[in-house]
Amino acid sequence: MAYFNNIPNIEYNTKPIQYPLSNSEYVVAKNFFRRYQVNPDVFSYAVFFKKYSVNEGEKIYDVAKNAYGDPFLDWIIILTNNLINPQFDWPLSEHDLRKYCEKNYDDPYGTIKYYKTLKVLKSDGTPIIKENLIVDETFYDSAYTYWDSNQVKIIAGSNISTPITIFEYEQEKNELKREIFLLKPAFLTSFIDDFKKTNLYSKSSDYIDPKLKTTT
Repeated sequence: MAYFNNIPNIEYNTKPIQYPLSNSEYVVAKNFFRRYQVNPDVFSYAVFFKKYSVNEGEKIYDVAKNAYGDPFLDWIIILTNNLINPQFDWPLSEHDLRKYCEKNYDDPYGTIKYYKTLKVLKSDGTPIIKENLIVDETFYDSAYTYWDSNQVKIIAGSNISTPITIFEYEQEKNELKREIFLLKPAFLTSFIDDFKKTNLYSKSSDYIDPKLKTTT
């Protein structure tokens, strides 16, 4: 099923540029303001969805073809994961990510975005400091004092934190995009039927038919 075929139309009442201005003209366009949204609560029900990790270089239509046997059902993945802009909300390949960083930053591989704490343990196995805290350059260059085995100890900030470059920052964001939800095939027909039903207009003063209304 093609996504655009099931988006309802809206008829815009326009006026011609040339005289006479009293004659009305109409332009019919897709009503993209009627955005279908999935209730986020449904993701807590494993019966409907399963988690999926997008492979390197895999496109949305590739996932749709493998999951549903039809690449044109990629719109279901877009809707169920609330991808506002699939071009940027979908994980980039390593090659495309490097191209993006090199285009948008002067030196993505050498410029430090921030510093992040590491997992370093005390003698009893507990962490010296919580892992993955964002810290600054001062912390990295200074000494950190902590308590271990009833003694005060000092460790270099550079031993419990690490610099994160802009590229590593963008790479980490990109990896987070790999985790998506896939609607299980058993619920595919019900989802499509609900989508079609939701995109039908109810009768009102601007109603023409279930898939077309006008503006005043």
